[in-house]
Amino acid sequence: MFELLNQLSRWVVPGLMALVLLVAWLRRVNVFEVFVAGAEQGFSTAVRTIPYLVAMLVAIHIFRASGAMQLMARSLAPWLSWMGLPPELLPHAIMRPLSGGAALGIATDIIARYGPDSFLGLLVSTMQGTSDTTFYVLTLYFGSVGIVRYRYAVYTGLAADLITLLASLLVVRLTYTAAG
Repeated sequence: MFELLNQLSRWVVPGLMALVLLVAWLRRVNVFEVFVAGAEQGFSTAVRTIPYLVAMLVAIHIFRASGAMQLMARSLAPWLSWMGLPPELLPHAIMRPLSGGAALGIATDIIARYGPDSFLGLLVSTMQGTSDTTFYVLTLYFGSVGIVRYRYAVYTGLAADLITLLASLLVVRLTYTAAG
């Protein structure tokens, strides 16, 4: 059964692509022209997003280089330690809504320091895989299409980040203590 699923999974994407090409051919759609038009639209969208991306990356760099992230982590540490969240995880929890790359760097450092099978390693891996970069998404995608009123999206994204943090802590604590 496992081998059948393995072989089937290898052919799903090529099969879907062949199906799309077949349907396009039956409908007499010039696939190459449609593809080029879509690529042109994608390129113009990418060019429109560059200023927002640069602004977000500069803001993240200033936040980290100024020491504001460390100050925020130290000020939140006692409260979050009371909740059972290790203080070593705070830089990742703060950076994850801002930048996936920076959060991945912090996660890599935590995993290298404490090990991938440690409580912190499992927790940071779970958080990295289950949360999104709220401010990055808002800045890049909302800014590139001209959405300026996104107040509730910020609240919803931050609430989702907090829920992800707490759920990751609960799930890893339950599975880590059950395994150990």
